[in-house]
Amino acid sequence: MILAEFIPPEIDWLALSPLLILLGGALLLLVVGALTPTWPKRAYSFATVAVGLGALVMTFIQWDNISDDGPKFLVGDALSFDAFSMFASITILVAVILTALITDDYLRREGMDGPEIYALYLLASIGGVVMVMSNDLIVLFLGLEVLSIALYVLAASHRRRTESQESGIKYFVLGSFSSAFFLYGVALIYGGTGSTNFNVIIAAFDNVPADRKDTLVLVGIALLLVGLFFKVAAAPFHFWAPDVYQGAPTPITAFMASAGKVAAFAAMLRVLVVALPTWRDDWRPVIWVVAVITLCVGAISAVVQTNVKRMLAYSSISHAGFILIGVEAAGHAGGSTGPGMPSSMLYLLLYTVLVCGTFGVVALVSRTGDNATDLDSFRGLAKRKPLLAMALTVFLLAQAGVPFTSGFVAKFGVIQAAVEVDSYAIAIIAMVSSVIGAYLYLRIMISVWMAEPTADDDKLEAVRVPLSSGIAIGAAMLFTLAVGVFPQWLITASEKVTQLAGR
Repeated sequence: MILAEFIPPEIDWLALSPLLILLGGALLLLVVGALTPTWPKRAYSFATVAVGLGALVMTFIQWDNISDDGPKFLVGDALSFDAFSMFASITILVAVILTALITDDYLRREGMDGPEIYALYLLASIGGVVMVMSNDLIVLFLGLEVLSIALYVLAASHRRRTESQESGIKYFVLGSFSSAFFLYGVALIYGGTGSTNFNVIIAAFDNVPADRKDTLVLVGIALLLVGLFFKVAAAPFHFWAPDVYQGAPTPITAFMASAGKVAAFAAMLRVLVVALPTWRDDWRPVIWVVAVITLCVGAISAVVQTNVKRMLAYSSISHAGFILIGVEAAGHAGGSTGPGMPSSMLYLLLYTVLVCGTFGVVALVSRTGDNATDLDSFRGLAKRKPLLAMALTVFLLAQAGVPFTSGFVAKFGVIQAAVEVDSYAIAIIAMVSSVIGAYLYLRIMISVWMAEPTADDDKLEAVRVPLSSGIAIGAAMLFTLAVGVFPQWLITASEKVTQLAGR
C-alpha cells in the first residue's frame, strides 16, 4: 500500500551526467583494474584524466544550458542546478585532472601504481560535486562524508611511510569530530525550522511566525560552522592541516588543498547565503572574526617553518582567510546580490590551479620516499632544473599576490568585495597579512635561486620531470600567467554564480 502511494521524484539524467561519468569512471577503474593485469605505463592516470575531461565537457554543456534555460532544482528539490554549482564543479574537476597527472610518476616511483588512488580521486570528486549542488542539509552531509572518507583513505594510502599512516588517523579522528558537530547542527536547524531543505528553511521565517525558535537555529548554525571551518582549515580549527599536509603523499596533499577546500567553501556559501540569510547579522560577525584569526595565524606561523609542505599548509590556511573575506562580504545586502560570492568562487578556481602546480613541483623534488621536502632539498634547484624552478617561482609569486599573476586577481577580488560592502578593517588586515606571508614565499625562492646545493647533493637521486607531471605543471603555469594578464573573461564568468536556483 505504501509503495503504491510512493511517487518517485522526476530525474533529469542529462543534468546529472557529470556525476554519472565520474561514478562510471571510478567503477571502471576498480572493476576492470582488479580483473586485468597491470595496465601499461600512465594508463591509470590518463584514464582518470579522460574521465575528468568527459565530466568537464558535460559540465560546460550544462553551464550553457543553464545560461539559456535558467537554473532549476533536481531530484525533488534535493540538488540545485545553477551556475554556482557548475562553476564549483568545474573547479573540482580541474583539481582531479591536474592531481591525476602529477600522481602518475609519484605512484610508479614509490612502487604503488594501481587504480585505487585514481578511483578514490573520482569518488571524492563525486562527494564534492554533491556538496556544491546540495539544496538540502542531509544531502550536503552525505556528500561531505563521501568526500571525507575518500580523503581519509588517500591520506593514509602510502603504507610504507609512518607519516602517511599518522596523517590518515589524525585526519580521520578529527574529521569525525567535525562531522559530528556538523550533523548535530543539522539536527538543531531541523528542530527550529521543521525541515532540512533550503527552500523550506528560508520560507519558515519569511512570515515571521510567533513561535520563532531563533535560539535553536542559532546554536545549530554555530555547530554547522564549526564543522565547515574544520573542513576549510580555518583557525582555530586548523591544527590538523600542517601534520596531515606534511604526512600525506604530496599529490594527495594537492588534492586535499584544492578539491576539498573548494567543496567545503562552496557548501558554506550556499548554506549561509541561500538557506540562512535571515540570520546573516548573527553569522557574519563570526565569519569576520574567524577570517581575521585565520589570516594572522596562517601568515605568522608559516614564516617560522622549515619544511616546505608545512609552509604551504600554513599558506593554505592564510588563503582560507582570504576566501572567508569574500564569504563575509557575501553576507551583506542579501548575499548573492553582492560581490562576495563571485570573488570567493573566482579565488577558489585560481587557487586550485596554483596549489596543484606548486605541490606538483614539490612532489618531484621530494624524490623517492617523499621525504625530501625541507628547504635544503630545494637548494640550487635553479641550477639543476631551471624550467622547474621557474614554474615554482611563478606559483609562489602568484600566491604572494604579485601583479600580472592570477594570485593578484584573486586577492584583489576579495579585498575589493570587502571594500564595496564597507568592511575596510578586514581589507587592511588582509593586505598586511599578505605582506607578512610574502616572506614565506621569498624564503623558498632564495633557496631555489640563490643558495648553493648541499655538499652531498650529487649523491642524491636526481630530480626528474616526467611527461605527465610536466604537462600539469606547464598548464598550471601558463594558466596562472594568462589569467594574470587577461583576467576579464574569467571575472565575467564568475559573476554568473549569483544566478542561484530558486532566487
